[in-house]
Amino acid sequence: MIGEYAGILVILVVGLVLLGAMLGIHLLLGPRRSFAEKQEPFECGEKQISSPHQRFAVKFYMVAILFVVFDVEAIFFYPWAASFHDLGWFGYWGIVVFTIPLAVGLLYEWMKGGLEW
Repeated sequence: MIGEYAGILVILVVGLVLLGAMLGIHLLLGPRRSFAEKQEPFECGEKQISSPHQRFAVKFYMVAILFVVFDVEAIFFYPWAASFHDLGWFGYWGIVVFTIPLAVGLLYEWMKGGLEW
């Protein structure tokens, strides 16, 4: 029984040995210089303008909800429509149950003004 897992054990051991070797080589040969500018947060080569811990406007989350609602709708409705005839009533009620959360998300988005560009 253990013989069946020997291959996995060999791969795990080889991976751990390689990991240890790479970390050890880095510790031996890697640069050790440290200075204040190196310790600052780096983002796309630009200086940081504002704190990364600031609060985002709700508009960002509204756009995300809108994207998810329409993306999920497009992904699942097309194959369902293509096989609607074969699915029958089971497929119809399945898509009704699937559509309810999407409709609630769209209604929420509409009520909050997310569809007004």
